[in-house]
Amino acid sequence: MAESDIDRLIDELHGHHATTTDLTTQLMSAADVEAADEESRLGADDVVNATTGTNRLEAWLRQVVLRGGSDLLLVVNAPPSARIDKRIVPMADDTLAGPDIERAVLAAVPPHAREIYQREGIADASFSLAGVGRFRVNLHRERGRPAATIRALPRNVPRLSTLSLPPQVEHLAQLTRGLVLVGGGTGSGKSTTLAALVDELNRREARHIITIEDPIEYEHAHRRSLVEQVEIGVDAPDYPTALRAALRQMPDVLIVGEMRDAESMRLALTAAETGHLVISTLHTTDVTSTVARMADSFPVERQATIRQEISLALSAVLIQALLPRVSGGLVPAVELLMVQYGARQHIRKNQLHHLHQEITLTRRFGSLTFEESLASLVRAGHLDAEVARERAAHPEELSRLMEPS
Repeated sequence: MAESDIDRLIDELHGHHATTTDLTTQLMSAADVEAADEESRLGADDVVNATTGTNRLEAWLRQVVLRGGSDLLLVVNAPPSARIDKRIVPMADDTLAGPDIERAVLAAVPPHAREIYQREGIADASFSLAGVGRFRVNLHRERGRPAATIRALPRNVPRLSTLSLPPQVEHLAQLTRGLVLVGGGTGSGKSTTLAALVDELNRREARHIITIEDPIEYEHAHRRSLVEQVEIGVDAPDYPTALRAALRQMPDVLIVGEMRDAESMRLALTAAETGHLVISTLHTTDVTSTVARMADSFPVERQATIRQEISLALSAVLIQALLPRVSGGLVPAVELLMVQYGARQHIRKNQLHHLHQEITLTRRFGSLTFEESLASLVRAGHLDAEVARERAAHPEELSRLMEPS
């Protein structure tokens, strides 16, 4: 074959390859464009759904705030409802489906909460809506379906003096060390009291305060104190990890939003025993059950040792409940034990049934029985006498306190 024929054949082969390559490139480009268009279309739908859900959530929460409600409740096959003065009030006629709830809430919470919900079916978070306020959300499942409870948080940290608490509670803000436990049922105002105590310390003392919360509810400004706020799931994976880290940061005051496990309790006790002021909450209903709950969280073989540690570390126990005020709204009733020598002995010996008597014996230190608090509210006209009798753990004591002097 002549050299010119060979060159011509090579040119033809190159031309064929180029044509094939161009065609392949065009086909791939068309497929990529189509896939990109589909992806863009799906992304746009997701954005529309998220936006629609967020708009509905914002409208519901605006209603809750305007009507003075505390919570928004979202449950499948029920209308969005508000808790107003402990009553559940529907805010619409239409009932909700599961996708409605997820679209509304998932778009508002931070990414870590969405991941936890997808993985575990339950998640806590806080978020803000411009012009509406800050909120704490619990997204969960019931009967395999999405549900949510969203609590409205005050925009400003409340002052302790504005919470209608007995003046004895101010003694807690004067403590410099030890463990303070705040107990009460869900919705009893424990978080609000904790925030007010932090604010009081922040205004009075130049201290280093670290709060550990899940999620952060009240945002504190630096006043006389330096306040660091650690959020579980964002700044630390769990309470024990956050507590261990906080102890290396030289705090004067540790606020533990909730002690959920034995390890958190052990670390809180250690911090209190080593000179820190530690304030935390438990879901309990009186002083006795609060101390018992903490000790019982540990294995049986360790409980005697733990009671010894509690007796040395514990400085005070505050229990509170929110009751219907005669003039509308809610008013707090409390039980407060300022721990002295007698209470320490009873805790050490596991004679917790004597703690109620210790409250009456330590009134001069600021202790107050629940019945004394109830009677005071009745005398002031804030609480109906029948409501007080229903809530009293010691009815005879209440009757004696309510007798005309």
